[in-house]
Amino acid sequence: MNEKLKDIGEGYSHSKLILTGEHGVVYGKPAIAIPFPLKVKCTTKNYDGGIWFESSIYTGSIDDMPVKLRGLSLVLEEALTILNKPHEGLLINIYSEIPIGRGLGSSASIATAIVRSLFSFYGQNLTKEQLFYLVNIGERYAHGNPSGIDMEVVSSEEAIYFKKDKKVQYIKSAKPFYIVVGDSGKIGDTRKAVENVHHRSLLNPHKMKSYIDEMEKLVEKSKDAFLAGNMDLLGDLLNSNQEILGNIGVSDESLDILIKTARKNGALGAKLTGGGLGGCIIALSNSLEDAKLISQELINSGAVKSWCFSTKENKLYTFEKMED
Repeated sequence: MNEKLKDIGEGYSHSKLILTGEHGVVYGKPAIAIPFPLKVKCTTKNYDGGIWFESSIYTGSIDDMPVKLRGLSLVLEEALTILNKPHEGLLINIYSEIPIGRGLGSSASIATAIVRSLFSFYGQNLTKEQLFYLVNIGERYAHGNPSGIDMEVVSSEEAIYFKKDKKVQYIKSAKPFYIVVGDSGKIGDTRKAVENVHHRSLLNPHKMKSYIDEMEKLVEKSKDAFLAGNMDLLGDLLNSNQEILGNIGVSDESLDILIKTARKNGALGAKLTGGGLGGCIIALSNSLEDAKLISQELINSGAVKSWCFSTKENKLYTFEKMED
């Protein structure tokens, strides 16, 4: 394999949103996810010493990384083993726009950027299989038994129809669409949410199965509506999906308030996105102007941050809560 060491290696990735079907993927059901333009950039340089990380959430030696970030160090160490390089002499800089623990795919996105940066630095080609193998190490550490949907969509420029252990389908809407995201400010608890669903399925397996099966039908209808560009129908399906997510115990008051606010201010549909029990909501809008209005109203209703974007212009608008 040809190899050329660079002065600096760079790797990029982005965030993700689950449009419909979260929690169903754990039970082998499909989900739809879209790339979300919150960016991650990682750079790798030579360093006189061991391996040093610099980021907004941790700066220090790889040996002293906090337990919650250990998955990233495992990814990096295995990548160096595959590259047949020494586990020392590297400065890793991570610049991420993605809030941690909000269901936006931060762990998968950062791991993806790290791997791409390392392979770039050492001038070696990175296969999709290698990338997913390495990122999955971090995902297993972060989530226990990940479906794989996050690492698929954070490395894709297109929306995906995902089903575990099946070939991913890349899908494109016939019309531009307008998405609003609201951050509750509360760190989501995916592990607890998954455990809640599992516990309820043990207590009442028939009812839980009916919810999961109904969610699967909604995902299939959502896929058709998305492909056709039927945003009114897609909005209705988001609302129906949220009702199921509430019934299976993964929504909470912080999310419900933002969802009601979005709907009250003209959203075609709104729901939580990701694991739930905190984190973010998404809403579908008729226009960019309406999306901006919804974003501002989410801030007024308690969101710490809100974003909106149009697939037509692919520009992200950010709204933040003003400090008192």
